[in-house]
Amino acid sequence: MNPHIPQQKITGRDIRRIILEQSKRTNVGHIGCALSVADIMAVLYGEILHLPGARDPERDRFVLSKGHAALALYAALYLKGLLTEEQLASFLADGSLLGVHPEHDLDQVDFSTGSLGQGLSYGVGAALAARLDNSSRRTFVLLSDGECNEGSVWEAAAFAAHHKLDSLTTLIDLNGQQAFGFTGDVLAMPDMAGRWRTFGWHVEETDGHDPDALRRALDSAKDHPGRPHLIVAETVFGKGVSFMENQIRWHYLPMSDAEYQHAIEEVG
Repeated sequence: MNPHIPQQKITGRDIRRIILEQSKRTNVGHIGCALSVADIMAVLYGEILHLPGARDPERDRFVLSKGHAALALYAALYLKGLLTEEQLASFLADGSLLGVHPEHDLDQVDFSTGSLGQGLSYGVGAALAARLDNSSRRTFVLLSDGECNEGSVWEAAAFAAHHKLDSLTTLIDLNGQQAFGFTGDVLAMPDMAGRWRTFGWHVEETDGHDPDALRRALDSAKDHPGRPHLIVAETVFGKGVSFMENQIRWHYLPMSDAEYQHAIEEVG
């Protein structure tokens, strides 16, 4: 596996390559759910998030609520130059801070996540704290569509709208799948955008694999003061690897040598 060189321009393709490399090296799953958010992470870490320092109080906050996609986060941090090659190579090693789910002891990770349905509550608290601090920092939360089956998500959504937390932006990775099956079969939630609008959020719907569209949707938040912002990003589970796309088994399975070679060739 060739080492990567941290670069200014972050692309979804580079994030996908690192996800595949580290998944294969450690023989772990959670591949499809990480691949689906690669383009979102590339835009956030490449263009949107203000990150002057890991402990700078004015840094933007990011919450990876779907913590099982942590490899996408580690890849973005590495490509941003915020993780060393040695740190990335420690993924899942004994004593490493790079686990299957993010740990807040790692610089640049503000919240430990992995208990699904809790991340938006963290983000709401961070946005409210920014207001109380008279800070201009923003908070971004990446939520899975399956997490919207959790009641805690809607409690947090109601709280954020009531308190007009307009420094809060949430992105939903709408890939239609979760651990137990297709989201529509487990607990259908049609008209995701309409549900959030009813709660009082400003909502944009976009292609979660189109960096320009994602950027426009994120930029639109400034035109709607007084409301928290939601981006419904339609994505493909396992995006970029044809035999993984929309296949639930790639929520869990590691790759064989042949599957890895096929996947890495497709990503390019």
